[in-house]
Amino acid sequence: NYFIVMSSSTAEFEVGCPPQSTISRVVFSPSQPEHLLASSWDKFSHLYNVEANAKIASFEHAAPVLDCEFVDSNTAFGGGLDKELVRYNLDRGDTTVIGSHDNAIKCIRRCNTQQAIVTGGWDKMVKIWDFRSQEGCLKQVEQPDKVYAMAVAGNNIIVGTAGRHVYIWDIRNLNEVQQRRESSLKFQTRYIEAFPDDSGYVISTVDGKACVEYLDLSAEAQANKFAFKCHRGKEDGTEHIYPVNTIAFHPVYETFATGGSDGYVSVWDKNSKSGVYRSHEYPVGISSLSFNMDGTKLAVATSYLNDEGEKEHPADTIYVRKVTDLNVKPKK
Repeated sequence: NYFIVMSSSTAEFEVGCPPQSTISRVVFSPSQPEHLLASSWDKFSHLYNVEANAKIASFEHAAPVLDCEFVDSNTAFGGGLDKELVRYNLDRGDTTVIGSHDNAIKCIRRCNTQQAIVTGGWDKMVKIWDFRSQEGCLKQVEQPDKVYAMAVAGNNIIVGTAGRHVYIWDIRNLNEVQQRRESSLKFQTRYIEAFPDDSGYVISTVDGKACVEYLDLSAEAQANKFAFKCHRGKEDGTEHIYPVNTIAFHPVYETFATGGSDGYVSVWDKNSKSGVYRSHEYPVGISSLSFNMDGTKLAVATSYLNDEGEKEHPADTIYVRKVTDLNVKPKK
């Protein structure tokens, strides 16, 4: 048994006034450990203070919001099915449309090295925006297919598309792709998250698997990559395999959490290639995870993601869990 299993307890609480539909992403502020942003199919992104357990503001879109991202304590962005990239002024509570894609915006990520926002869309485009100015798109580059997942590692943009393509671009030079890869995993890419040290990424699929990958193409670095099964369970002798919907790295220990449609959160240590922790079962699947900046809290968004078609399901909920070393520290 790889895992220390934790029960639900006073270490966890539900966030009040949760989104009213599927939660597409939760993300903590990079500079304020108590501020959490949540994008949703209810056509809003919602800003919470989790210390006070209070909603601070909501930012409206014309259609479901598929992703959101902080820039700093005062600025964030959201985008989704209305194709528009929207800047949120968190202090004033107002919004500005910065630009758009030709189809839904699926992913939004901050690039600290270039003070840029990177967006990936179902129009097969990745676009770069300066988050300090009101200017539109600075540059854009076409991808092999619809963008499903994206991460930024230093100056590298890691793009996972339909067709299991993984393209790695240098944000400073989009004239040519740095690496063309095919996912090591056989099924559709669901999520990509970069290592905190920017040396690689974890990619997950709809098929209960994840893979730890390294950007360095040397044989020495590539020898460390590995795939593993997760978010699977047996019931009456039948194996059930669930999508791995979300990945989040702990900022201190650099272990990572995965959330699946099985309703569990698992924490893994890539260096020892082993499991560290498994949560109690949540009422429905995990749609998004985020550790706060000092690693003391984990936000867990639970939403039914239509994996089994339309059916009755528990309400969309955000839990905030107090993180202890037992949950995230690698075993010796």
